[in-house]
Amino acid sequence: MKNKIVNKTVLAGLITLLVFFNSCSDDFVEVAPEYSIDSENYFNSEVDYYNALVAAYDLLQTTYANAILGEIASDNTLCGGESATDVTGWQQIDDMIHTPTNSNLSDIWGWMFAGVQRTNYFMEFKDKTDFEGKEEMIGEIRFLRAYYYFELVKWFGPVPMKVDERFKLGDETTIPRSPVSDVYAQIESDLVYAASVLPYSPAQTGRATKGAAQALLGKAYLYQDKFQEAAAVLDQVIQDGYYSLVSNYNTIFESTGENGPESVFEVQYTDIEGAGFGCLQCSEGNVAVGFSGVRGYEGPVFTSGFSFNVPVQEAVVEFETGDHRKDVTILDIADWADSTGATYTTGYEHTGYFNRKYLPRKRSEFAQPDLNLTNPNNYRAIRYSDVLLMAAEAYNRGGLDDSKAQDYLNTVRARAFGDQNHNVTLSGAALTDAIFHERRVELMGEGHRFFDLVRTNRAAQEIDGFEAGKNEIFPIPQEEIEYSGGNWTQNPNY
Repeated sequence: MKNKIVNKTVLAGLITLLVFFNSCSDDFVEVAPEYSIDSENYFNSEVDYYNALVAAYDLLQTTYANAILGEIASDNTLCGGESATDVTGWQQIDDMIHTPTNSNLSDIWGWMFAGVQRTNYFMEFKDKTDFEGKEEMIGEIRFLRAYYYFELVKWFGPVPMKVDERFKLGDETTIPRSPVSDVYAQIESDLVYAASVLPYSPAQTGRATKGAAQALLGKAYLYQDKFQEAAAVLDQVIQDGYYSLVSNYNTIFESTGENGPESVFEVQYTDIEGAGFGCLQCSEGNVAVGFSGVRGYEGPVFTSGFSFNVPVQEAVVEFETGDHRKDVTILDIADWADSTGATYTTGYEHTGYFNRKYLPRKRSEFAQPDLNLTNPNNYRAIRYSDVLLMAAEAYNRGGLDDSKAQDYLNTVRARAFGDQNHNVTLSGAALTDAIFHERRVELMGEGHRFFDLVRTNRAAQEIDGFEAGKNEIFPIPQEEIEYSGGNWTQNPNY
């Protein structure tokens, strides 16, 4: 078992404590707890705080849904699956016909708020007991709160917000949805603090670091078009020299490449059982991996899956001749079968292509059958190449320094082609387009494309069915609107 912050053994001791925030519920605050442990009986030792920290990390594993839908909602992939009714909520998002009764959007809302709730529980009692190292734990908690709120604001826009105290029953009828600017202000505050107290090297694999906080802060600035601020903080990550691009792009997404020198922040997964289709968020494995696998597959390297998230031809041809990333990102299943003798069946919306980065790999013969719900593939949430490209974009779009933007862009391209012969010498708007192109091919299959298109106002022209003034954000789950008793109104045009 990997020695990670998500270690199931630690989590087992938290079941009683965390009944209050049962993330198996789709509700925001409506489900009353059976019981909870009050502060008089908890947060009395470093171990208590550590266990609460682990619990806050645990909700990161549910972001498999955010990652796979960031591709399905974009122009990179189709939903796929077995049929047009296989995971209906995903199919609707793919077609841009989703509604406030979409259960998969309700999952994202509920799971991200469960993460916020756990971080606020820790913060509510942060001063109860003192011990050495608590300040760093608080930094991690504030990083995690920023991470969850960032997911919420980019998916849903204005969201109800509390800081340093838990949501409680009745809040849904009194707490308003905070403006997007206020949510981002809280995200920025949390990340600035986290970056000030966290080290670059984590105390345990998978824990947040100074670099992760700075990178996420730069990303939050970029989403708000705060280019000068984004350039400054991202440049600091680059100049500090802690991270580097690995020479072989292919190694990044294999198990041996997890938490490597290019990894700024990864969501940690293991292959411990515990998930079922009735509680996918209970999995300690990466559910998106099995869902992206080749249907009916038998052959080397990979195992079978459910054939969701299938790349389209228009995305595949974005790779230039000689770009080594293509064969790492895209599995052409017909070519693969011809060369290896592998066999497979086809699913709905079969394109012939699969997201190779996050296909399920063969595991030990002793691995337990799990219906592909506990794949141990980590999600590379923030990679150093992403930091370089975000910095390039900030310097270029902010009108700050096109030569520096070129340098950062070309650093990524040199690794992709293995030479300096593909350097970009463009400037202005042409350089902007080159950076956008590079983000697409470098990060394809990693869940960023939809939000890149939205934040740069290109979604309506690139995504079929996308309606400007509506689909930039997703609808608040209808049950949450009803629970609020009219306190919250639905997002426009839903």
